[in-house]
Amino acid sequence: MMKKIMLATVAFAALGMVPAGAADLAAKTYTKAPALAPLPTWAGFYIGAMGGYASEDAGFAAMKGGFAGGTAGYNWQQGNIVFGIEADAAWADISASATTFGFTASSKIRDLGTVRGRLGYAFGPTLLYATGGYAWADNKIAITGPGVSLSDSHVHSGWTVGAGLEYMIAPHWSLKGEYLYKSFGGETYSFAGVGSVPTGTLNIHSGQVGVNYHF
Repeated sequence: MMKKIMLATVAFAALGMVPAGAADLAAKTYTKAPALAPLPTWAGFYIGAMGGYASEDAGFAAMKGGFAGGTAGYNWQQGNIVFGIEADAAWADISASATTFGFTASSKIRDLGTVRGRLGYAFGPTLLYATGGYAWADNKIAITGPGVSLSDSHVHSGWTVGAGLEYMIAPHWSLKGEYLYKSFGGETYSFAGVGSVPTGTLNIHSGQVGVNYHF
């Protein structure tokens, strides 16, 4: 009889210890998963500043120089796919000149800009994209020499295509680098006493960097 009482006591004690042991084990092994940082979103309106360097695709007296201006755009995002529209405008000093027989002919792009679509793929804070659309450039041609000072200006319209990389450095700020090829149609320049001079296509390579603020 005493043996049965001892066995029953041991059994109840064991049963009482199991839940307590399991609770202690669960308390020791359970660890709360760390919260994941939200992935940056590219969707929404943004504005920024940009600047760069451009050179004409020409063999003789090629225009070259710098430019600086502003950017505004809007992005939509579906998963990793980012698409949107962007416009920029810049003051420029892209010029060239040639002198012969005491007369100097110069050509200078004073302003330029684009309105482009963008399509890219986001790798977290990094966005790779292709871009293309409309481009314009305000160009002035001048002829100066002994007793001569003539000039005329026109806005050349054309197209542009290129690619870029943008990186989100903070929740609302990004840096970008971009290459654009711009092709502008010819215009006819008129000079009093000299006549009209038609120009050919004006092709420009440009590289630019910028910073954007995303709302």
